[in-house]
Amino acid sequence: MSFLLEFLPIIIYVLLIIILIIGIILAIKCLVTLDKVEKVVDNVNEKVKALDGLFHIIDKTTDRIVLITDKVVEGITSLVANIFVSKKKETKKEVTKKGANNK
Repeated sequence: MSFLLEFLPIIIYVLLIIILIIGIILAIKCLVTLDKVEKVVDNVNEKVKALDGLFHIIDKTTDRIVLITDKVVEGITSLVANIFVSKKKETKKEVTKKGANNK
C-alpha cells in the first residue's frame, strides 16, 4: 500500500508533464499555422485591391448601360402610349362629330 502511495503521485506528475509538453508543442504549431494563414490572407487582400479599379470600371459601365436602356425603353413606351391615346381621341372626336351631325 505504501508503494502505491509513493509510486502513484510520480506517475501522475509524469503524465501531467507529458500533457503540458504536448500542449506547448500544439500551441507553437498553431502559432506557426496562424502566421501562414495571415500571410495568405494578406496576399489575397493585395490581389483584391489590385482588382478594385477593374470592378470600379465595370460598375460605372453597367450604370451607364442601364441608364441608356432605361431611356430607350421610356422613349418606346411613350411612343406606343401616344399612338394608342391619339387613336382613342380620334374615335371619340368622330363619334361626337357624327352625333352632332345627326341632330
